[in-house]
Amino acid sequence: MKAMRLESIGNLFVREVEKPVPGPDDLLVRVEACGICGTDRHLLHGEFPSTPPVTLGHEFSGIVEAIGSGVKGFKLGARITGDPNISCGQCPQCQAGRANLCRNLKAIGISRDGGFADYVIVPQKQAFEIPLSLDPNHGAFCEPLACCLHGIDMAQIKAGSSVVVLGGGVIGLLTVQLARLAGATTVILSTRQQAKRTLAEELGATASVDPSASDIIARITGPDGLVPGGVDVVIECAGVAETVEQAPRLAKAGGTVVILGVMAQGETVRIEPFDILFRELRVLGSFINPFTHRRAADLVASGVINVEKLISRTITLEEAPEVIRNPPAAGEVKVLVVAASR
Repeated sequence: MKAMRLESIGNLFVREVEKPVPGPDDLLVRVEACGICGTDRHLLHGEFPSTPPVTLGHEFSGIVEAIGSGVKGFKLGARITGDPNISCGQCPQCQAGRANLCRNLKAIGISRDGGFADYVIVPQKQAFEIPLSLDPNHGAFCEPLACCLHGIDMAQIKAGSSVVVLGGGVIGLLTVQLARLAGATTVILSTRQQAKRTLAEELGATASVDPSASDIIARITGPDGLVPGGVDVVIECAGVAETVEQAPRLAKAGGTVVILGVMAQGETVRIEPFDILFRELRVLGSFINPFTHRRAADLVASGVINVEKLISRTITLEEAPEVIRNPPAAGEVKVLVVAASR
């Protein structure tokens, strides 16, 4: 079968590899769609921990083609979405219910072979069934949506809240929708790209701003701004220094800041601890998707979250290395690698 392999840092190729065989507790899944994530670019450049050589791809869904002898609850031909993050269940963090902070965390597509391939092995506890009637491309959104759900949970958005989302990529645009679903009546998206601002408003944002056109702090929190005095919740989804530094300044006194975007490992930013102290801000990191994948799969299957508008284009596996080697095109939200045989 074909697979896209990160052979070493900076070296990404599509190769012929042996088709995997499921173990007793595994499913063999024929991949239908797998999303390209910003983390894949970080992995290519050595900016996120990984263990090459490895097949990338952690946002995938597909059809069950073989089942291990110990698998229960899944049938051949079922469509599943895979939660890539595998916790050990035994370490202190797992025992405390913090599976995303597992000391022995492994991830499909990062530390074990993933979904940029014809087939992927998925442990049964990481598999979640989704309807066969669902558009196959939509299943690839369950993993990023699950990560956004965790950020929304941490933000503790209440009915009537005001929220600013920084970043107009797929994480930002999913977060806009979830914030509205959580009860926020004001949701502002900040991004430089007009196409993404327009899309955000189509998806539920009550306003959008271009941070390069004016002082975003004054535009949002000033006396004549959209939310004078600051917003209840700021969710940083861009993963760049500029927006991480902006985030605390956009929150009102007593507000919450959630860092959901992924910056490169080792990068630093400048913040003012006195401001966080004096205004008693809650500044939180949100890491992956503890116990949210089932909820995400149900939301995608229900159609409550619009993912179709987030698909910028679909490509073949052979085209994927070149896409990952380059920055996203202007206005691009999500690129999906889809199976040619589907």
